[in-house]
Amino acid sequence: MKNIYGFSLKDLENYFIEIGSKKFHAKQLYDWLYIKKIEHLKEASNISKPLLSKIENDFTTKRLKIVEVQKEEDVRKYLFELEDGEHIEAVLMIHDFGHSVCVSSQVGCNMGCRFCESGRRKKVRNLETYEMVLQVLMIEKDLKERVSHVVVMGIGEPFDNYDNVMKFFTILNEPFGLAIGARHLTVSTCGIVPKIKEFSNFPLQVNLAVSLHAPNNEIRNKIMPINKVYPIEILFRALKEYYKKTNRRLTFEYVLLEGINDSTECAEELAKLVKGLNCYINIIPYNETNNLNLKRTNVVQIMRFYDILKKNNITVTIRKEFGRKISAACGQLRSKKEEL
Repeated sequence: MKNIYGFSLKDLENYFIEIGSKKFHAKQLYDWLYIKKIEHLKEASNISKPLLSKIENDFTTKRLKIVEVQKEEDVRKYLFELEDGEHIEAVLMIHDFGHSVCVSSQVGCNMGCRFCESGRRKKVRNLETYEMVLQVLMIEKDLKERVSHVVVMGIGEPFDNYDNVMKFFTILNEPFGLAIGARHLTVSTCGIVPKIKEFSNFPLQVNLAVSLHAPNNEIRNKIMPINKVYPIEILFRALKEYYKKTNRRLTFEYVLLEGINDSTECAEELAKLVKGLNCYINIIPYNETNNLNLKRTNVVQIMRFYDILKKNNITVTIRKEFGRKISAACGQLRSKKEEL
């Protein structure tokens, strides 16, 4: 039996046609699932009982299990248990402009970035589309408010689970469902070049963020193994092609690591690397963990790095910090649970 939250509106229209029914039932069902937010199919009262019985035989609405929620004033971190007993995380961040959810796309990650807690524990499997959709729905239910923005930056490399992630965006964006605008959706990649090229043809205007974290191959090779496959010059060639095709601004994520990528020379080199691109750089203060021997750059150096980029006319922000008093680093809550 398949979970209905993994089906797009078009998928459900095709389903109803295949069983000899009318495709308008797909919109009825989407309204119940995503607007009225029923959790049991039998509650869809405007669908005939024989048809509803067929739907109930073919689909499940089984949800994830919330194992733990850690809270601060403007953030909640959720640990979910999946049907197979594996665990993933999602984070709710409360902003002035709305409620943003960061979802996971895989159980574990094979990219092996040195600074990432998620990559310390290897990939077990890809998440199914419904498992990503349910992260958003269950957080909305817990919050009792609408989620307005979604980023796929949690556990996993989204472009290593490309098809399921793209269907996830399609479902979130559906006007008859959650109706989250495409420009309020963002996917992050460490730099899988073939998928960046494929993503340039994706019909929705979803934002692209690139985990860069170094201004040259020498440093990036040391902290991000993907760079040995797709070095910076190949990555940036693909990004320039992406921008030429989509005309969408790029985001570069840059975690500052003490003594590794945070020098004034690195800042100057980074400014030179991105100059001329329609982009902005999001500087991220590092969340230290007990398992990784890396240190957070001090505030003075963070501001020095920031100022050098500004003086070079680079659009730059310093990410607002969420959850320093809880298990803030991506994958940290899962690791704590599974390493008890």
